[in-house]
Amino acid sequence: MPELPEVETTLRGIAPHINGQTVASVAVRQPKLRFPVTPGLAEILSGQTVQSCTRRAKYLLIHFPTGLLLVHLGMSGSLRIFTANGTQAAEAGKHDHLDIVFANGTVLRYHDPRRFGMMLWFAGAAEHHPLLAALGPEPLGDAFDAAYLYGRLRTQKRAVKLSLMDNAVVVGVGNIYANESLFKAGISPKRPACKVSRKECAKLAEAIRSVLQRAIAAGGSTLRDFVDSEGKSGYFQQEYTVYGRHNQPCPQCGRLILKETLGQRGTFYCGHCQK
Repeated sequence: MPELPEVETTLRGIAPHINGQTVASVAVRQPKLRFPVTPGLAEILSGQTVQSCTRRAKYLLIHFPTGLLLVHLGMSGSLRIFTANGTQAAEAGKHDHLDIVFANGTVLRYHDPRRFGMMLWFAGAAEHHPLLAALGPEPLGDAFDAAYLYGRLRTQKRAVKLSLMDNAVVVGVGNIYANESLFKAGISPKRPACKVSRKECAKLAEAIRSVLQRAIAAGGSTLRDFVDSEGKSGYFQQEYTVYGRHNQPCPQCGRLILKETLGQRGTFYCGHCQK
């Protein structure tokens, strides 16, 4: 599933091509996604100009004068850009469910083999959308720091990894990046969240920022069908320290990486380096 770095990579890839551009037409070939594509989307968007593109958690937000288009890539979705002076849009394939065509010839295409993503119109402010209203802070923003993290974790008895993956605590720290961040901070993913000290929360908050920033710089991770806006795969998986490395040597101490299941997700850690 595309996580925060993959979504951020997609955002940075599409924004320069569609900011300030006016929608000429919209082709909806398959409306049956996780939630049905908003009926009448073509009529809603036609003639409107993109004001900006932003990201909230794992959602892409394309802002227009009368509202916003909320995009989620689901399990296997991707957005591709085709430009009049660059890569020409090929004939739509079986899993190319929606095209937004702009007046300058640019095409934004949504591709999703599993159809678990979404394309929803919302005529209001992003913070009022039901899917966004209860989200925690962005891990790369100023609101996410050691004091905030300590305040949220100190009352929680569940495993710290599960707390980090809770979007009400902090958004966008999915399974891969929770594993990697906890290793970098030297904290066992199984430790009760309330047992993480204030000093350790400072290390953990910094580790989360560092891991996510490195992943964004590397273009995200290659998982299932993820590609960026140019159709390229991410490469952060080449830098994993623990994730997916069960029974391989720890890069710090050489002992074997362990694997357990927490919250039905594979959890990788070093029993020696993480306490």
